[in-house]
Amino acid sequence: MLGWFKRKSGKKAAPEREIQTDVTPEEIPDTGELGAEDTPEAPELTPEDTPKTPEVSDEVILETAETDSETDASSEEPDLTDDSEAPPVTEDKPSEAKKKKGFFARLTKGLSKTRDSFIKRVDSVFLGKRVIDDDLLDELEEILITADLGVGTTQDLLDEARMQVSRKELKDPQALKEAIKKKMLHYLLSSDRPAEMVLPESGPFVIMVLGVNGVGKTTTIGKMAHKFKLSGQSVLLVAADTFRAAAIEQLQIWGERIGVDVVAQKSGVDPSSVIYDAIDYAKPRGFDVIIVDTAGRLHTKVNLMEELKKIKRVMEKKLPGAPHETMLILDATTGQNAVSQTRLFNEAVELTGLTLTKLDGTAKGGIVVNICHEFNIPIRFIGIGEKMDDLRDFDPQEFMEALFSEGAVE
Repeated sequence: MLGWFKRKSGKKAAPEREIQTDVTPEEIPDTGELGAEDTPEAPELTPEDTPKTPEVSDEVILETAETDSETDASSEEPDLTDDSEAPPVTEDKPSEAKKKKGFFARLTKGLSKTRDSFIKRVDSVFLGKRVIDDDLLDELEEILITADLGVGTTQDLLDEARMQVSRKELKDPQALKEAIKKKMLHYLLSSDRPAEMVLPESGPFVIMVLGVNGVGKTTTIGKMAHKFKLSGQSVLLVAADTFRAAAIEQLQIWGERIGVDVVAQKSGVDPSSVIYDAIDYAKPRGFDVIIVDTAGRLHTKVNLMEELKKIKRVMEKKLPGAPHETMLILDATTGQNAVSQTRLFNEAVELTGLTLTKLDGTAKGGIVVNICHEFNIPIRFIGIGEKMDDLRDFDPQEFMEALFSEGAVE
């Protein structure tokens, strides 16, 4: 769990129910102005660039889940009647090997659509073929592109294959299939980098989460916080998506569900002021991880991308080095559109990590390889289902083994 993030957990202070903060405009750093031509339509953005906290009537609310509440919707107590007996308590726990096997089986099942559209089609092309010729490579090129590996990545794969064929290193289609698998794995491993490279020596590890509308950003944040909590980290969620009231409520519900604190203000305030106050709250209380939810935005809207730059500047001034991880959430079902999203968000705020959701609902899982090859940005998590633990740490080796797995998984 959390193989990319290894850190000793800090001491968490006793939770409080509600706090109020009074931050004057002078205490908040000046972050510059947005251009008038980039002014968004209401209520997308507030026109002020300097973060301000509302006067008197507004308050920062800290939502803390009750410690005795249910923390996982997937665990339910048995419905026992008066004459029924409670199930026997057993001490048996699944071994790590058994857990790993179960996780791999679910990953294999989650990638079934991609495997059907990619690996099985490759096998059908290779069936009965004894030599690698131009016709075979042309058919393979079409399959790779339609699996969303992209034109550039496909061309690089096949150029390497043709070179190996000319040197007589590849003599039959099965050897070619194995060579493609190894090259795809190389792309994934080349972009993989652990978080230790940016972990602060002290203070919270801040994750700024971005994404367009509808990718499952807030839900992914909740599942991510659950993983951090299970690994022993104290987590604070920050509801900086202030333009959609439902986003604040949704994050608060997740906080109650998994038992972590949530800092929020009311809808419509400057998101930078929420983040500013959240860091003030988090630093003296020893939180290990702060996860900031930002508003969903179209990557093609220049003014909204400029706002992300502003939010990042405020974090850096308030907590040097923050955000330590700038994570983009991508919907794998969008295929090549995910590539353009990655490119524009990366140009705006320099991404350090990616999460791909809904991989179980697409036949275009090749986008994972394409993005790693194009941008050399590590993939932190992949989503392969609706359950809490269906947000998985991305393991390149495990992913490729599951993708090329031949057996169907029930």
